[in-house]
Amino acid sequence: MDIIGNYKEVLTKKYAQFNGRAGRAEFWQFVLVNIAITFVLYILMFIVALTGVKALSMVFSLLMGAFGLATIIPSIAVGVRRMHDLGKDGVWICVNFIPFIGGIWYIVLCATEGERTANRFGEPQI
Repeated sequence: MDIIGNYKEVLTKKYAQFNGRAGRAEFWQFVLVNIAITFVLYILMFIVALTGVKALSMVFSLLMGAFGLATIIPSIAVGVRRMHDLGKDGVWICVNFIPFIGGIWYIVLCATEGERTANRFGEPQI
């Protein structure tokens, strides 16, 4: 599946699906599109802020907040499914809260190849 199709699927069909598994491709494609959209919104917000139009700046600020709120549940869900692919409980996404090393640890976990055989969370993605 292409990157945009995968992103749409995670946002719609798998919006709050915390069961099952998510392969590296599904996880990283979702994360990269989220980063790209956030980057574009920040650039647009910065350009609008330079114009000095406060009402438009407020609109972009609200848009950023709405985007963050709309994507937090699918972001957590795809992270939980990624941990399932590694054979770990979804609670492992909480390593992000460990100061200094948590984020690095989470990135390493998410970059690790998942189990190639079925585990207690289901069959691997093809």
